[in-house]
Amino acid sequence: MLKFLKANVKEGVPSVKLFEGEQALVITGLIGFILSAGIAIFIFFNGHAIAPEGNMRDAFSFNAAIGMFILSIAAIMPLAGFGSRKRKTVRFFLIIATMYSYAIETIQNFRGINPRFSREGTVVDIGAGMLFGVISLVLVTLAIVLMIQFLKMKPPYEQPLLIQGIRYAFLSVFAANMAGIWMILLQDRLTQDGGNIIILHGLGFHALQTLILPAWLLEKVHVQDRLKKWLIQTGSMAWMLSILLIGIQTALGQTVFELTLLPILAGLLLLIWFGTVMVSCGLLMKQLRIEIQITITKKELVKTKS
Repeated sequence: MLKFLKANVKEGVPSVKLFEGEQALVITGLIGFILSAGIAIFIFFNGHAIAPEGNMRDAFSFNAAIGMFILSIAAIMPLAGFGSRKRKTVRFFLIIATMYSYAIETIQNFRGINPRFSREGTVVDIGAGMLFGVISLVLVTLAIVLMIQFLKMKPPYEQPLLIQGIRYAFLSVFAANMAGIWMILLQDRLTQDGGNIIILHGLGFHALQTLILPAWLLEKVHVQDRLKKWLIQTGSMAWMLSILLIGIQTALGQTVFELTLLPILAGLLLLIWFGTVMVSCGLLMKQLRIEIQITITKKELVKTKS
């Protein structure tokens, strides 16, 4: 039993760590959560609507979402294999684009102006909204640069399962970016009677958490590589197919919350993804129990020898 336990002890920590060297991006991401917390307090006391067009709920969700996006990028940036200069350039534009996005989304909604598609604002407000669209395209471009960087990486990798999860995540992010461009072209988030592009947009970006987290967990688990790869591929493909079905439903101008074929299939695929996450968590918990048992056994052996 002791031999089995020793065989399952976690191996050495990889030389490249998540978030390593990305303090500026981490702070930039946290600013989004701080802004969202302040906006939540404002909404509690004053409500969310500010005439004529402002909606503080939009500012709350936007700042939290982009904050989470930047934190996720900060986590994986050290794994991208960028040279020092290119990494600094990508970081610089991410920070500048994010800070402008925070500012325009928050200030304009506080002023009662739609930061993107204003029909009540001045020429300056419309110009700021157009610049917001350009900044959004900058973020799209940076996401594509990161996606290409991870896709073109060649083995061997220090953390191959995590790299695989990141690649799938960026494919989902690409779909989210296309949804963002779709909204810019429509000058709206709604399609026909019931479609809402923002749902597709948001789910696509959340792959940076939903697909990377299980891969990160499985890197720490000592089971057959075949099983770990199967879990990542199955969960990631289920997530991507659900995004596709949600996109089709949205393009048809129908809500994704109705009990029709496409939303039901998308929901089932998301359940498959969730099942792979639960299995990954279960394997890690088993791993932790084994390590605890190793520690207890070692302590007992020391006591016996003494």
